[in-house]
Amino acid sequence: MLRVLTLATLFPDAGRPDFGRFVLRQTQALATRPGVEVEVAAPVGLPPWPLSRHSHYAGRAALPGRERFEGLSVHRPRFRVWPWVGEAGAGRRLAAAVLPLAEALRPDVIDAEFFWPDGVAAMHVARALGIPFSVKARGSDIAYWGGRPKVLAQMLAAAEAAGGLLAVSAALRRDMAALGMAEAKTAVHHTGIDLDRFRPGDKAAAKAALGVAGPLLLSVGALVPVKGQALAIAALPHLPEATLILAGDGPERARLEAEARRLGVPDRVRFAGAVPHGALPALLHAADAMVLPSEREGLANAWVEALACGVPLVIPDVGGAREVLDRPEAGRVTARDPAAIAAAVRELLAAPPEPERVRAAAARFTWEANGAALHAHLARLAGRPG
Repeated sequence: MLRVLTLATLFPDAGRPDFGRFVLRQTQALATRPGVEVEVAAPVGLPPWPLSRHSHYAGRAALPGRERFEGLSVHRPRFRVWPWVGEAGAGRRLAAAVLPLAEALRPDVIDAEFFWPDGVAAMHVARALGIPFSVKARGSDIAYWGGRPKVLAQMLAAAEAAGGLLAVSAALRRDMAALGMAEAKTAVHHTGIDLDRFRPGDKAAAKAALGVAGPLLLSVGALVPVKGQALAIAALPHLPEATLILAGDGPERARLEAEARRLGVPDRVRFAGAVPHGALPALLHAADAMVLPSEREGLANAWVEALACGVPLVIPDVGGAREVLDRPEAGRVTARDPAAIAAAVRELLAAPPEPERVRAAAARFTWEANGAALHAHLARLAGRPG
């Protein structure tokens, strides 16, 4: 039996069912493998009193210390966070919270699901127990935290101490190497999706259900500057018949609404708010293209889910974009510029690719393959047959 402790600060809970859902699905895929036993440490970061009483933290503070969550044994130890200050100490504080649990569980290997602070905490815990650990990079942990010298030094120490590293794309593996992480010990570990749930549907019926006529563009992601939804809105004046639906919520919503008014397209931009993951296929079935002008990505699940539904992508050359768009039917890689985005959309609308040919680009992204690859990786680190 291979006993795995999955360490993930990016993990869903009852109040945030879609937060880090891809980590949950990956862990479920691993847990279903024969000969694998998984316990999840999903630590809860809370600030000191009285900040901990703020409504922002109320849901997290109320979470149980241990629960059965969607078939997994999940532990939620508390650790201290200091908003805006003390971020460089987060790895050690997280390790101190997880170590008693790890000592009780005695895993064979630790599977850290984000480089900061998870990977650094895994290093400290693994060192204390004398066991191997792995760290998976997902994109923003490298792009954002890798730009903070005090944090980067700890990330590099964790990368050196780890038995092996994972990256969600080959592009991210190159970014890790550029920071000083050994490329030879980093394996590409692509995401998975549910190909039964995400599949082509009846586009005309889906559009009718939404009350949409004409071309429909969809953008899925939190409304934050890095996702670039303002560029998708700015492309609409170049696409006079198109409607854009933004599926997601966040602090940029008011600014994006104002931008739509400024450009004279408020009637063609719909703000759907936070859409439950299970409701995404209905939107994708109606879409003619997925437009995600992100400033950075690793390899976005939203890309692959769109392809699985037969929806081509219009995305910039970030992260694993060219690994996903491996055929013309899958969409276009374009500049982060409204006119270029609109030109790419017009190409796809002028000659819509067959949905099943688009879907073929997503066929390799299964949770079964994802779980098998992770099992083999962790078993190798633990010196077990995988």
